[in-house]
Amino acid sequence: MKRRTLIVGGIALGGAAAGIGLWPKRHVAIAARHFDWQGSDFLSGGTGTLSPDRLAPPVFRERPNCSATLAQTLGPCHVNSVPVRTDVTEGTAGLPMRIAFRLVDAGDCRPLVGADVEIWHTDHRGIYSGREAAAMCTLDDAEAVKGLACRGRQPTDADGVASFLTIYPGWYSGRTIHVHCRIVVGGRELLVSQVYFDDALSDIVYRQHPDYDGRPSRDTRNTDDRIIPDEDAEDYIFDFERLDGGVLSASITIGVKA
Repeated sequence: MKRRTLIVGGIALGGAAAGIGLWPKRHVAIAARHFDWQGSDFLSGGTGTLSPDRLAPPVFRERPNCSATLAQTLGPCHVNSVPVRTDVTEGTAGLPMRIAFRLVDAGDCRPLVGADVEIWHTDHRGIYSGREAAAMCTLDDAEAVKGLACRGRQPTDADGVASFLTIYPGWYSGRTIHVHCRIVVGGRELLVSQVYFDDALSDIVYRQHPDYDGRPSRDTRNTDDRIIPDEDAEDYIFDFERLDGGVLSASITIGVKA
């Protein structure tokens, strides 16, 4: 089994995937992690050459976040009729990334099976897609308006996990880097929330990765964002792993009041 490194709370934890029982409970201060990575450590150009079946399975910490995840605004950039699919990029350029959500019942920590997980986020330029989205989201960009890039849905499996192939989101003014998620079970919406990215990792991507480094410096970090929770913010930031070949893997456990 290949050795893997997961970044949890600023500490690089090496070991085989079977060793997850040794990982400590997450403890992190926003924008205080360290990543021994460079932009050149990652692939560029999007997910076109990737097969989800050939990626190492997502890794989650032993203790899930069983407390109910804070609900946050749906926002003006949501659209309806998002397709069920694994690769949500529609050929968009960017650092290829696998996002994995593990859903658990906030009451007893059991996996939430068969839940519909919907995600949406910006492309590498910081622009949302979708004809239904507000103009402030698409910036009336013709390419963005005609498609549904960086949007998709997946059902959770027997372990409560839903995974997507996507790209690292770009930044836009006034917000820190985030992915929206919406959880629906049996036609009932149980949660709308947002998950965030570590500032230290975003600094590496935006300053060094060729798909992002041509843009100006972002104007909002996690500590400045008006929506990211002030308390227990670490529960809303992905854990990260660099997979063989230069793919970024992001994982998080979300507690849902089912």
